Amino acid sequence: MSRRILALLFALLLAACQPPPIPIVTILDGKQVITLQTEERTLSALLLQAGITLAAQDNVLINGKPADSLDQRIEDTPITLQIRHAVTVTLVTPQGERQIQTSAFTVAEALRREGIQLAAGDRIDPSPASPIPNSPITVYYTPARSLAITADGKTLQTASSARTVGEALAEAGIPLLGLDYSIPSEQEALPADGQIRVVRVSESIVLTQKSIPFKSELVASAEVPLDQTQILSPGENGLSVQRVRVRYEDGAEVSRAVEVETLVRPPRTRILAYGTKVEIKTAVVDGVTIEYWRAVQMYATSYSPCRLGIPSCSSTTASGKTLQKGVVALRTDLYRAMRGQPLYIPGYGFATVEDACGGCVGKPWIDLGYSDDDFQGWHGWVTVYFLTPVPPVIVYVLD
Repeated sequence: MSRRILALLFALLLAACQPPPIPIVTILDGKQVITLQTEERTLSALLLQAGITLAAQDNVLINGKPADSLDQRIEDTPITLQIRHAVTVTLVTPQGERQIQTSAFTVAEALRREGIQLAAGDRIDPSPASPIPNSPITVYYTPARSLAITADGKTLQTASSARTVGEALAEAGIPLLGLDYSIPSEQEALPADGQIRVVRVSESIVLTQKSIPFKSELVASAEVPLDQTQILSPGENGLSVQRVRVRYEDGAEVSRAVEVETLVRPPRTRILAYGTKVEIKTAVVDGVTIEYWRAVQMYATSYSPCRLGIPSCSSTTASGKTLQKGVVALRTDLYRAMRGQPLYIPGYGFATVEDACGGCVGKPWIDLGYSDDDFQGWHGWVTVYFLTPVPPVIVYVLD
């Protein structure tokens, strides 16, 4: 055997008799790096040898994997331990805020350790994948709420953690356009019942024609007989064009507003001439010859001292005369103008205006007086003759 081979065999035999090298353990504790060369293999022994004491929420990674317990035995070499000390996380939720101690590496892991399961639509700031630093941090968490958004004839079921209705609509891809609005409004917080309604609004402009009624003007005419009228100018309706804004909500018209009105043709006033020409005439009525200057159709009723429509009886008229046959009443303004004027009423006879009838309104009306003993009921139209002499002051228009 050659000398070279003998030397090689001797070297191999010598190496086989040497003890194995002592493993090196590297411990990363924040910015501090600790190196140990030790035969220890349990985690607790290694930490004790390095002088490291863990708090309740601290965590240890063994070669990049979380340790199962402090009693865990480590077989793999080399050994790298990473100490993750717990930090304070202030968790802010809609219910308030609280502080937790965690050694989690990410926001999502910290929330999961607190029993918070994240769902689609939850709002988290910083984001779930954000790392938790080695210093205190504040995490804002708003869980998503179930919403039912009704728009365009459909209802969308969704979840959102938006702060306002407008944000929730934007997330759902249902924007408010133009004049659209929502119930509740887009600036309000999400409603307690989760119901949001979008109202689609549109407007259009239409032009419409509007007829303007003409007015009538009365003028006196000595050429026209008393109690007759004559049209001097027929009058004509005017015409205007309106610019109208029409508002629709979800396709249904809800309002119309006139923005501008332009006069196209002004109305023309109708001129009516009422007669002031008095003509004295004679007639035979009920076999009696009378001379009169006015004959008017009036609605006749009758009354007596105990038929006044009040609980008590009274025979005194407005003029002071005793209520009996031959005393008649006209509406108050005509009574004042015609008091004492002689009349003839077919079927009733001669009479004078001596009383005021407060209820005789709305049409030419005369109330025929009687005593209680000779009362006769009247309800119908009759011709009333105004007898001569012609009074110095004439009421030309009775209506």
